[in-house]
Parts: sequence; C-alpha cells; structure tokens
Amino acid sequence: MKTSFIHTHVSVDCVVFGFENDHLNILLVQRNVDKKGNKDLKLPGSLIYNEEDVDDAANRVLFELTGIKKMSLKQFRCFASPDRASNPDDRKWLDFEYQPNINRLITVAYLALCKVDRKLNNVSKYKQTEWCRIDNIPQMPFDHNQIVKESLVEIRRWIEYNPSIVFELLPQKFTISQLHKLYEAIYNKKIDIRNFHKKVAAMSYVIPLDERQKDVSHRAARYFRFDKKSYNKLKTSI
Repeated sequence: MKTSFIHTHVSVDCVVFGFENDHLNILLVQRNVDKKGNKDLKLPGSLIYNEEDVDDAANRVLFELTGIKKMSLKQFRCFASPDRASNPDDRKWLDFEYQPNINRLITVAYLALCKVDRKLNNVSKYKQTEWCRIDNIPQMPFDHNQIVKESLVEIRRWIEYNPSIVFELLPQKFTISQLHKLYEAIYNKKIDIRNFHKKVAAMSYVIPLDERQKDVSHRAARYFRFDKKSYNKLKTSI
C-alpha cells in the first residue's frame, strides 16, 4: 500500500498570561469581525518563516504583539491533530491569510508571562488586542481553547519547578492578598489564607517593605517584593 505523506505547515501559538484585579488573564488578538459585529478572538500566532527557528518565531510574535524583547517563554506542547483546521471558517481564513493547499497545520504552543500594567507596543498585523479573563474565554478557532486548557496545566508544573516565575505576573511591590489571589487563579481553587500566610512566611525571598497601601477603604496592607538574589542563593544552596 502506497503511503500518503501530508502537505503540512508549522506555526507557533502563544498563551500570554497576565494578572490584574485578582484575575488571571490571557492576551487575545482579533482575527476579524463577523457580519453581526461579533469579535473573532484567537491566540496570537504565526506560521514559521522558511529560514526561521521555532523559538525565534515565538519571540517574533510576542515582540510584534507587545514590543517586549525578553519575556519568560516556555515551549510546552505540539498540537498536531488532523482535524485542527477542519472548520470551514478556519480554512477560509488560512487560505486568505497565507495560501491554499494547507491540508495539515501543526502548531508549537508556548507560554509567556507579562505584567498587565506594562505598556504594550503592538506592531503586529493584529491591531486589536485585549486581555480576557481565563474564566471567561470565548469559543476560539482551531483548537485554541484546548491549548489554553493545556497551558494552565503546564504553568502549574512550571511553578512547582520554579516558584519564582509567579512573581513575573505581579507588580514590583505587591500585597500578600494579591499573591494569594494569583495562586487561587492559577490553581482554580480556594486556598486557606492562614495556611498561605505560613507558606509565604517561609519564603525568605519574599521581603516585607516599610510601605502600606494608601487611600483604601479597608485596613491598609503591607507591601512586599520578590528578591531574586535571595531566591538564587537559596536555589544554589539546595
């Protein structure tokens, strides 16, 4: 029996996490607007150029989207189902955006972390971008919803291996409440605040500041900061 090889293209898709107002968010781009005016949101991504390394492609997509050259970036999975681009609307968009005769589209998925309060300089072809709460993601094209679901599993593994990366989602000075809410958002479960305070107290790299919140209606909370040098010393000694 003659073997039939696929005519395939490779792309990258990036799940960019941000944290704001006690909610975990991802950065989405608008592909187009339908006749009813509904947004067609998707993960930022691109086909890989002919002479381009896959990691370079992911960095290019993020730089064009955010203007940030150095972001925490992690390749976590390849998505290669034969049905990835089976939806007629998705195939129509592919043919318009790139070229026809793509009968298989394989994507390499990446995680990236970004401070939401950082000014983003979008120079990509996707002029409309927005932060979307992880618990309120719309139905997206291809298998982008599945990619987001898998990315949450991966970011939890990433944090277990390297706890310091969670602080890349927080402002330089933060409250324990913000850190607590971030962990709850990432793990999608309630975490006992008293036990959490004990856990943070054992983190020698979380440094209390002589500064508290101002102009708040509740009791002003103390600010903390992440000390990377202390974390690296601890990691080295272990």
